[in-house]
Amino acid sequence: MSARDEVLARVRAVERAGAAADGGHRTAVPVIEQGGSSAAQTLDLFAENVADYRAEVVRVGPGGVPAAVAQALSGLSSVVVPAGLDRSWLSDATGLRVVEDEQLSADALDEVDAVVTAAAVGIATTGTIVLDHGADQGRRAITLVPDTHVCVVREDQVVHDVPEAVRRLRPSGQPRPLTWVSGPSATSDIELDRVEGVHGPRTLVVVITP
Repeated sequence: MSARDEVLARVRAVERAGAAADGGHRTAVPVIEQGGSSAAQTLDLFAENVADYRAEVVRVGPGGVPAAVAQALSGLSSVVVPAGLDRSWLSDATGLRVVEDEQLSADALDEVDAVVTAAAVGIATTGTIVLDHGADQGRRAITLVPDTHVCVVREDQVVHDVPEAVRRLRPSGQPRPLTWVSGPSATSDIELDRVEGVHGPRTLVVVITP
């Protein structure tokens, strides 16, 4: 039996077992086990995997967000923010031109150096940040055009795996678009040379806060 045949056989066995457990009507959905991970271990795994994607990870204590955001924006001249962002996060970022997004055009956003947003969910096993574009995250465009994205993630927003994230994100009302971010924007040419910033921010800074 080839490796491919062996994998397919295992998949079919799982499908049969799932159907039998559910009266033959549907296949059980695989679940990634947490393996007894504590909240602290989940946060450590999230930080490690986000960093593996070449994002900068900053972990702060209570009240540490403004200083971390100011450091991330150091040397830049302008930042766009969604309407619902906590403005105290920018209190230490002096000398910056702060632009509130009012349906800015792509050309206008291209003139802005950075964006600061909150997040909806962080996923530890994949190092992914999910934006559901609520008031503190804004439109998808503002997180794709500026060259630097500073994203603040609360510890209680970090979950272990994708199924857990989907359960948390499942809307109770009108569905929203979701943006899943795993590191800075990156692509490779035919020679596999990595190029960053082609389809989105070149720099991603993730601030993890209580």
